[in-house]
Amino acid sequence: MSSKKGKKTMESINSRLALVMKSGKYVLGYKQTLKTLRAGTAWLIIIAKNCPPLKRSEIEYYAMLAQCGVHHYSGNNIELGTACGKYFRVGCLSITNPGDSDIIMPKDEAKRE
Repeated sequence: MSSKKGKKTMESINSRLALVMKSGKYVLGYKQTLKTLRAGTAWLIIIAKNCPPLKRSEIEYYAMLAQCGVHHYSGNNIELGTACGKYFRVGCLSITNPGDSDIIMPKDEAKRE
């Protein structure tokens, strides 16, 4: 029963991520994600399950300083790349503008305004 719920939430995040890829702005990759966090333009960070622990902790630390949300994607970097509609691996990504997607929670939007 819990696997069904996990699958449904993964499908939900995948569909929202696909909408961000079409209508929003984002950057893929570790270095670009850190740049958006330092600049303060990141709204949400998505990290793959198999991202190295040192990189993961550094991204989480920068996100805490930037008061930005972090989502730990339940799939590996290959599955995250596929969810983004890319043919390569994506370890982490930063959403700078969600576009038409509701991937960012309403409380986060109120905090940013």
